Amino acid sequence: MNEDKASRYHRLKRRSAVVSVGLTAGLLAGFLLSGCSSVVADRSRLFAGSTGQGYSFVAVAVYVAVLASLHEIVTFPLALYRGFILERRYGLSSESFRVWLRDHLKAAALGFVLGLAGAEVVYASLHLTTSWWWALSAAVFALVMVVLAKVAPLVLLPLFYRFTPLTRESLRSRLISLSERAGVPVLGVYEWALGDKSRRANAALVGTGATRRIIVSDTLLAGYSDDEIEVILAHEIAHHVHRDILMGLAAEAALLVVAFLTAAAALVLWWEPLGLSAPTDVAGLPLLLLAGLAVSVAATPCVNAMSRRNERRADRYALELTRQPAAFISAMKRLGAQNLAEERPSRAVLWFFHTHPPIEQRIEAARSCKGMAA
Repeated sequence: MNEDKASRYHRLKRRSAVVSVGLTAGLLAGFLLSGCSSVVADRSRLFAGSTGQGYSFVAVAVYVAVLASLHEIVTFPLALYRGFILERRYGLSSESFRVWLRDHLKAAALGFVLGLAGAEVVYASLHLTTSWWWALSAAVFALVMVVLAKVAPLVLLPLFYRFTPLTRESLRSRLISLSERAGVPVLGVYEWALGDKSRRANAALVGTGATRRIIVSDTLLAGYSDDEIEVILAHEIAHHVHRDILMGLAAEAALLVVAFLTAAAALVLWWEPLGLSAPTDVAGLPLLLLAGLAVSVAATPCVNAMSRRNERRADRYALELTRQPAAFISAMKRLGAQNLAEERPSRAVLWFFHTHPPIEQRIEAARSCKGMAA
């Protein structure tokens, strides 16, 4: 792997991620402190024909549309740089600008729909109870997360990628057998047309329960042996064996509670100093979002540490299930080179940006298992 190239790529990605968070926080704070938020909220209520501070679905929708549009305008140049220019510059993207823009707009539209629904839940809850709105909102958000985890393979992923049943019968049977040995039944095995948009290789076991299915990218099928693909999928299966998906949802739910509690505390402290007409005033939405963003950033090292622990455990399980450390090592080396993985990140970078252990550590762990090969 060209480590200098990978290091440059990840350094630029990290900088752009930090700038993105800063831009979002700056936009929200500026919108709130400048009084623009109150002006837009007043105009939204006027447009909806709403008087006073009663809950108005239309007023919340208009306000969210204005704020989301402003955010998209401000952050679009950075999204273009991060998602298209950098990916093309470092040879990781194979999609045209037209395709990238189409997917970006689809993602933005999906984000708007989910964001609008979230805002409606929050302000409907606030009007129901100003004391416990945060708990009610967190419960609804957590329920939606569980539903999305189940329906994503059926509804969301096909919006961006093509999936077809895997036609390599020997590999399909092998992966089905692997899942059965692990006690994780799957609906089927599908080829993931990742190569239409990316030069990366990947595989996953997506969905939960009746929607669980194996997806293998065409880029992985084209360049990796069946042994390598099997051990990669064994790692993905391990996450389901160890209930990492369920535990991840539980952790996200806990973070939601903390974020909403923080937002509720911020609202109690700041709604009057900020000139809001009431805690239920939709003009306070940027304050709630800033509180949530602060909790998310603060929790990132802990969330990443938990993820890296799960990844190391999944690696061990994959090696125990397949008994193929050599295939695991070769797959890690090739994935690292193809996906331009960062080999030796600093401790701070690892804490804040890495959900997986460095490739070098994963390979070293597998080398210690070479004696298990059948």
